[in-house]
Amino acid sequence: MKKLSDIRIGILKIPITRIILLIVTDMLAVLISSVLSLYVRYDLSFMDIAPEFWKAIQDSYVINVFITLVIFYIFRLYNSVWRYASDTELVNVIIAVVICAAMQPVIYWLLDTHVPRSYPFFYALFLAIFTGGVRFSYRFMRMVQNRRLSHYKAPERQNYMIVGAGASGNAILQEIQSSKYLSMHVACFIDDNPGCQGKYLRGVPIVGGREKIVESVEKYDIDEIIIAIPSASRSQLKPLIEICKETGCRIQILPGMYQIIKGDVNVSNLREVQIEDLLGRDPIEVNVDEIIGYVQNQTVLVTGGGGSIGSELCRQIAGHNPRQLIILDIYENNAYEIQQELKRGYPKLDLVVLIASVRNTRRMDEIFKEYRPDIVYHAAAHKHVPLMEDSPNEAIKNNVFGTVKVAAAADRYGTKKFVMISTDKAVNPTNIMGASKRICEMVIQNMNRRSQTEYVAVRFGNVLGSNGSVVPLFKKQIEQGGPVTVTHPDIIRYFMTIPEAVSLVLQAGAYAKGGEIFVLDMGEPMKILDLAKNMIKLSGYRVDEDIKIEFTGLRPGEKMYEELLMSEEGLKETANRMIYIGKPIEYEDTLFEEQLKRLEEASVNESADIRALVQEIVPTYQYEEKEGHEPENEEAQAAK
Repeated sequence: MKKLSDIRIGILKIPITRIILLIVTDMLAVLISSVLSLYVRYDLSFMDIAPEFWKAIQDSYVINVFITLVIFYIFRLYNSVWRYASDTELVNVIIAVVICAAMQPVIYWLLDTHVPRSYPFFYALFLAIFTGGVRFSYRFMRMVQNRRLSHYKAPERQNYMIVGAGASGNAILQEIQSSKYLSMHVACFIDDNPGCQGKYLRGVPIVGGREKIVESVEKYDIDEIIIAIPSASRSQLKPLIEICKETGCRIQILPGMYQIIKGDVNVSNLREVQIEDLLGRDPIEVNVDEIIGYVQNQTVLVTGGGGSIGSELCRQIAGHNPRQLIILDIYENNAYEIQQELKRGYPKLDLVVLIASVRNTRRMDEIFKEYRPDIVYHAAAHKHVPLMEDSPNEAIKNNVFGTVKVAAAADRYGTKKFVMISTDKAVNPTNIMGASKRICEMVIQNMNRRSQTEYVAVRFGNVLGSNGSVVPLFKKQIEQGGPVTVTHPDIIRYFMTIPEAVSLVLQAGAYAKGGEIFVLDMGEPMKILDLAKNMIKLSGYRVDEDIKIEFTGLRPGEKMYEELLMSEEGLKETANRMIYIGKPIEYEDTLFEEQLKRLEEASVNESADIRALVQEIVPTYQYEEKEGHEPENEEAQAAK
């Protein structure tokens, strides 16, 4: 095996050889530039050059070479990587040459001789041509080599269009052209700036604005489109993406402006266009100071902490310096994944991960007694509507009485704030999952009236990418070649990203005084059919040609649209325009508690008529009777 010193010597041989070669060529360049300067000055005639001028450049040659080498060394013209030379190296060459030319009169004055007054100007021109030409020839030869390789691999090469001929587009193009490992060919640029259109960037034509995208995709046989406008907001990007996805090309995008600031703009930074980019609005901003103010230095418990909402809650809470973060989940794999992620991201975080069921009263008591959480985020719940329709008693046992047991433990052990994650399906529910969540909201309000703990609920709609969202289902169906299944062509839903929803949940907790149902403004609703079409197009397929859409009909308990507020509640604004407070609905506490006892007994006994009991508690709950099932009469219920 070679010694480390031998390896280092071997590595150093190449740059030293190149440095010596550059020095020799620079010495020749000084001599040739001196001669040519006189030759051009005297109309390309050596016979007309005065003998004293020949003697002057001979006498000054050694000094001239020494000064040139020193100046070139100062400007790093011997230790730059010239095969990747850019405008920075070009500027260094020009400045160094100009200084060398400016030294000419000084040198000849010191030697008490002289040359024609135009000599320094010609000298600078020829010295720049020779020294710069030699150095940039490295890059030229590399470009020729890459072109040969790209032609050799022509069958594998894909044509790309870059939207945005600015700094980011230029950086991506530069990497593509200079790399021999990327089988990518940038065929054209698109830019809305009229001053750029019709010009060339690194030899690639800027064919026009966004109106030329579809036409240029066909003309240049484009396979993929890169959107390189990191400064654009989502609202600005949406119409651009809408045009691009109609082409059937795969679309990639630069994540954000920070890439330019950090100087990290390269092909590896590109990401797939996500469905969030088509929401048509900028990400929701929250007041971080308000969140830090009540999470910092607190012991925080997150139930269902391994789920899509719960895990994002843990991520954002971990970033706000809690004294201790406790993750509770019944699913060990989910809990393990978020545990490992937080350990890597926040090595100093006091993190506790517990496997437990919120339905276990004794286990909840033990956890609250030992850890005494200051804040509880209750995200544990069964959320899949169709599954809960088939197992309604499980929805009640887990959602309702899991909430009851965690909320009761919070009261017993002095928790300051208890924030329950609710859903828009709790409003005028047509499924057991939504109805169970509505009862949970009532439980929270009931607990708040008789406890020192501040109990609140936060209600929002569908969250893109969450476990219960249609997005993962559509992705899997597209990967399998379709069809993509949509229940109804006119069904609509409100959508928000997971980080946005969780940020608003955290801020709503800061506003909590107890008993409120916070409602998040989900923006404009989106048709599920449009969502499916967008996802197919963003994946580079054509709707109903490559991937078909099939309508399967509304599932049991599914509504055409979701409501965020019940008509009785009304709205009250908060300091954040995206968060509202619904006025609590009045109900009789004693009757509600009696109904809860009956509901618990029925769920434990696996009652076939659990929906009727739920409807007694939630009069707005509407459901269809299962075929072959008759609701029990009063005598049968009494007998039980």
